[in-house]
Amino acid sequence: MNTNYLVIGAGIFGISAAIELRKRGCSVSVINPDKIPHPLAASTDISKIVRMEYGSDEEYMDMAIESMALWREWNDLLGEKIYHEIGFAILSSQSIENEKQAFERNSYHHLIKKGFQPERLNDGKIAAYFPAFNADKYVDGIYHQIAGFAESGRAVELLAKYAVKMGVQIFENQTAEKIIITNNQAEGVKTTEGQIFNADQIIVCAGNFTPYLIPELKPYFKITGHPVFHLKPENPALFTSPNFPVFSADISNTGWYGFPLHPKEQVVKVALHSEGLELHPANDERMVYDSDIEKLRKFLRESIPDLAEAPIVFTRRCCYTDTLDGHFWIDNHPEIENLIIGSGGSGHGFKMGPSVGKMISDVATGNSHRLSDRYRWRELDACTVQREEARFLER
Repeated sequence: MNTNYLVIGAGIFGISAAIELRKRGCSVSVINPDKIPHPLAASTDISKIVRMEYGSDEEYMDMAIESMALWREWNDLLGEKIYHEIGFAILSSQSIENEKQAFERNSYHHLIKKGFQPERLNDGKIAAYFPAFNADKYVDGIYHQIAGFAESGRAVELLAKYAVKMGVQIFENQTAEKIIITNNQAEGVKTTEGQIFNADQIIVCAGNFTPYLIPELKPYFKITGHPVFHLKPENPALFTSPNFPVFSADISNTGWYGFPLHPKEQVVKVALHSEGLELHPANDERMVYDSDIEKLRKFLRESIPDLAEAPIVFTRRCCYTDTLDGHFWIDNHPEIENLIIGSGGSGHGFKMGPSVGKMISDVATGNSHRLSDRYRWRELDACTVQREEARFLER
């Protein structure tokens, strides 16, 4: 078979790019190594935060604002509420004006600069608004009502079905093994299942497996695993919005964030946004260890006491496709024609999925776009460091 564009991977980047390309009149095929959503994909799980707060990084903030508008459109388009705009509480254990609270402080001032109206969570407001949190520990913060969460796995599932209705061909259980390259030109993909898919352009949105399909990216990428927990609270009402919002808890100094009681799964999700455990996406077990659980229990005892002894009903180690500098990797291959990369979510990709899909499509169709140089193909080295203010990096 032949098509204009073949997308490798039906996560949020791949499926949103496929939809955008189809809107532009292109013929599009997508291959995915399992069912959609893939059970090990970063896009899987029950929820991902959708928020515009990015500290001092205005470019990411602008992308998030654009994406949030598109998430609302997707609610209408898909006929099901997959984005829940219930607000985001950024909690701080000290004044947000403290030098250690760069993410909180800069987010607050940039929201105001952009014309938004976040509420400062001081003077006892945390105890009054969100009684599950330890108000002796968290004395300041921000609440912004224009934020929430997306039902991540369900969103990808519904977007894939919508793509098929649009005319996108999707082939599940087809695992990209090798990109077929002749005379420095990508022509197709061979799968481990023995199929060959030819296309005019190949777009690699393979998440954790991107640097293995394109080995020259390996020096610039690393795959890191981060613990995720689903807990069953004894008192569900205490953890239901608006009493319990999407939250971060001193995130740049601890890494902890979480969600209210899920409307369908009836669990509270808590996770850690930090340096993570470097691993191989296929060969290493994605285990959550006893030490991870101990850290969770310590955090809950100090921060959310009524959740401290709640049963953990599910765990997973969510794998980020990290670039060394923590920025997306969206560009044409510099030496191989007709090969486009759309990857490098680095722990903040899902919320940006609608915007990133458009960017990938712009690159693939040769149109002008507003990507900054930090998303393009670039040279990084061992001295390169991530600088996302919300991410807890112990080093």
